[in-house]
Amino acid sequence: MFYDVIIIGAGPGGIYSAYELSKLAPGLRIGVFESGNRLEKRRCPIDGERIKSCVNCRTCSIMSGFGGAGAFSDGKYNITNDFGGTLHEYIGKKKALELMHYVDEINLSFGGEGTKLYSTAGSKFKKLCMQNDLHLLDASVRHLGTDINYKVLENLYEHLKNRVDFHFNSPVESVGITKTGFEIVSLGETHTCEKCVISVGRSGSKWMESVCRAIGIGTRSNRVDIGVRVELPCEVFSHLTDELYEGKIVYRTQKYGDLVRTFCMNPKGAVVNENTNGIVTVNGHSYEDPARHTQNTNFALLVSKHFSEPFKDSNGYGESIARLSNMLGGGVMVQRFGDLIRGQRSTEKRIAESFTVPTLAATPGDLSLVLPKRILDGIIEMIYALDKIAPGTANDDTLLYGVEVKFYNMEAEVSERLETRYPGLYIIGDGSGITHSLSHASASGVFVAREIAN
Repeated sequence: MFYDVIIIGAGPGGIYSAYELSKLAPGLRIGVFESGNRLEKRRCPIDGERIKSCVNCRTCSIMSGFGGAGAFSDGKYNITNDFGGTLHEYIGKKKALELMHYVDEINLSFGGEGTKLYSTAGSKFKKLCMQNDLHLLDASVRHLGTDINYKVLENLYEHLKNRVDFHFNSPVESVGITKTGFEIVSLGETHTCEKCVISVGRSGSKWMESVCRAIGIGTRSNRVDIGVRVELPCEVFSHLTDELYEGKIVYRTQKYGDLVRTFCMNPKGAVVNENTNGIVTVNGHSYEDPARHTQNTNFALLVSKHFSEPFKDSNGYGESIARLSNMLGGGVMVQRFGDLIRGQRSTEKRIAESFTVPTLAATPGDLSLVLPKRILDGIIEMIYALDKIAPGTANDDTLLYGVEVKFYNMEAEVSERLETRYPGLYIIGDGSGITHSLSHASASGVFVAREIAN
């Protein structure tokens, strides 16, 4: 089958690329190939009662399918160049922000109207953080919530399904170069196209590396973020989350000089499992609907590690730590902060007696047997630093889930047009290693669609 444009991956980058292409060049024949299910068929079997831990489905419904890994996230679109990727280094800061605002307008028109846009600009917390050796990054944040985010994706699919050919449960096995364009193989069938956009997200990291090796696209090692997800009563951070919703706070440790940062803050949210390439890690969600709010707030504390010589496999390092956690805990592990400080493992009895009621059924354990000392020391130091601006963070009953790992793809060698050495072959989104967020990935999809349409 011949297409004018084939898009590999139906995550944010692929969706917004298809949206913009179908809008600007409606005559083009566009095919989208996705390894996971359509949105309504994405169902994780973990129900917290009969099934409490990951059963290693062939395709993880949390990570793959229409909407990508962001489909069941809490739907935070951070409009900023300060974090979320390095897209601005390729297309310019002004253009990157313009595209992120454009994506925000699309989200509002497809069901996100009425959601709030938060901003750190002029916030009193910036001064409070600086007074305590913490640094609050600048950003505007559109919080859709997991429920509204899902609705936006539903509406986008309804809009696109008659304009674009979607191939679900159709993993792409290979990408080849032809005299007139490109060919892909999926489920044993070959499809050709003039232009090809690869947008496979973080879950496609190993596949992306193999494709780059096979067709000679240069890559360079990226970082990996390793840490824990913190869960505590929502009142502890309410003074910050009520105004900012999420604060991206960075701290430089006194002991090692490492940077530790907060990530993915979910006021009144829930802690969840996710499966990346067979490894079970932890994440967090939150909802816009007050009926689905919990009594807790959760957020990640992450330490970035980047390896160059002689070891270059940052993701492999993160995977080995996550596998150790899975081995000891049978999946995600949870420990009270007080137990960690006292050098004792948490037990079911101690967790049950905790004033903080966990929102995820995780295995009580000892994170010091999993996380390297340098990383764990940094996390502990950060918790005490946060306790100065949010007293109660360092309480004994604060829960730490481990491990949380953010894998970043090897950064692919592309031009300022996000085009590879092969004209017409583009790599976008988190699969490129360039973007690390919903907003940046979506913006990269719009950018490449306009390049192709032009």
